[in-house]
Amino acid sequence: MSEPLPGVASEQPQPAALVEPLPRGPVSAWLATLDPGYFALVMATGIVSVACRLLGITVLAEVLLVATAVGFVILLLAYLTRALRFPHRFAATLRAPSSAVALFTVVAGTNVLATALLAHRLWVISLVLGIAAFLLWLVLTYGLFSLIVLAGRRPLLREITGVWLVWVVGTQSVAVLATALAPQLPWAMFEDMVGVVSVLFWSVGIVLYLILTVIIFLRLFLIETTPAEMGPAYWILMGATAISVRAAAGILTLATTTPTHLLSAVHPFVAGAAVVLWSFGSWFIPALVIFGLWRYFVRRFPWSYEPKLWSVVFPLGMYAVASVTLGRAIGFEFMGMLASAWVWFAIAAWSIVFVLLVVAFVRSTSRRTPSQS
Repeated sequence: MSEPLPGVASEQPQPAALVEPLPRGPVSAWLATLDPGYFALVMATGIVSVACRLLGITVLAEVLLVATAVGFVILLLAYLTRALRFPHRFAATLRAPSSAVALFTVVAGTNVLATALLAHRLWVISLVLGIAAFLLWLVLTYGLFSLIVLAGRRPLLREITGVWLVWVVGTQSVAVLATALAPQLPWAMFEDMVGVVSVLFWSVGIVLYLILTVIIFLRLFLIETTPAEMGPAYWILMGATAISVRAAAGILTLATTTPTHLLSAVHPFVAGAAVVLWSFGSWFIPALVIFGLWRYFVRRFPWSYEPKLWSVVFPLGMYAVASVTLGRAIGFEFMGMLASAWVWFAIAAWSIVFVLLVVAFVRSTSRRTPSQS
């Protein structure tokens, strides 16, 4: 066996299966093995709802908003129950960087729901959700950084996949909510403060994106990728780009409606960076399609439901939102026209994954039902 690259691999925590035995009950077993990134369902449903509202598909937007809220409540209770009933498994998830980073889906999902609720001017609820997401972002960001640098729980290079860019998505979701929340706040002082927060988080997200993207591309170029590894999570590469563009569009809009010295100063840079990011994300979409064709048709990876499929739906919806908002912010009408067509890909993807989820649920239920004599 070859030695790991220096500074890339280190001792990993014990698997959760060695910490606690798997319970027998179906619900308990599901909770014990709950995917730490399952909040991608909330992210995906919420952003497709936002995209539909921006493009005038109001009825579907309302239905998906309700589904987002229901999914948020169910998954939040499931996460909390798992932490209380299976503390050792939950702790094992937190100790492993490659699984702990997936918890940023909770940050992003919470902020997406909060942003969607602003369409009904429920700014108080959105503000509470935003504060909770911000506090969780602080804990996860500095906890993950400390886990890797100080505790020595360094992930293998093979483990650093597109999932890691959820860190960027969670960071930029704070900026997106800040720009959307600022116009509805009744206090001018806090409105200015929220504008500053949006610029700061957008900047941090951009730097994180550049760092992680370089590492992920090195991983793709230097390590052979299996069909199982070339999964839906790589779509987050495009999703992280799209949400960075959406955050930039919010800053540009805020600089026009309620200009401050900071917003006016960064406006040219943010506009230029947004166009660059949008172009890169658009360029990467065909590569992601090729990855999927290779996985399912060339290497015959089985077609089945997996929670990470929501990581495909979110970038599709986010790309539509990013295109229409940036197009409006800088006067590029073709982006809005593109979004009007692209949103149907997001709706179709959400529908397919939802059907797969229902089929998987029905099959698992039928297997547990005793046969009639």
